Amino acid sequence: MRIEARILLLLGLFFGIMCAVYWPTSNEDGGSVMMFGAMLLGFLPGGYYYYWSRRMKPRPEDRDATQEEGSGFVGAFPSTSIFPFLLGMGAWFVVLAIVFGIWLLIPGFALVLWAFIGGTHESRRGGQR
Repeated sequence: MRIEARILLLLGLFFGIMCAVYWPTSNEDGGSVMMFGAMLLGFLPGGYYYYWSRRMKPRPEDRDATQEEGSGFVGAFPSTSIFPFLLGMGAWFVVLAIVFGIWLLIPGFALVLWAFIGGTHESRRGGQR
């Protein structure tokens, strides 16, 4: 995870330097806020990865490893489900409520609640068979 952490931290540093140069020279707020957000999107996960890379043993991907060293138990993957789509649609309705009217919160929260309950129920019984 150390390589991923370095890449994200370098991206955060790049956007931080660009934001420090762009903000005082451009007299424009939108781009400066977006660059600051991009800097945070590099530093936050990069810092998290760096924190955990110092506390766990190196993975086979962190050094020159053969393909056999990286193989092993993969785990179980969930089956197909409609509930992530419903969650996205519910979130979309909640965002649309900001623009078009507060009444869209009702179907939005209903879809989000349905997706949470259905996804939880489906994960507990093992998905579709």
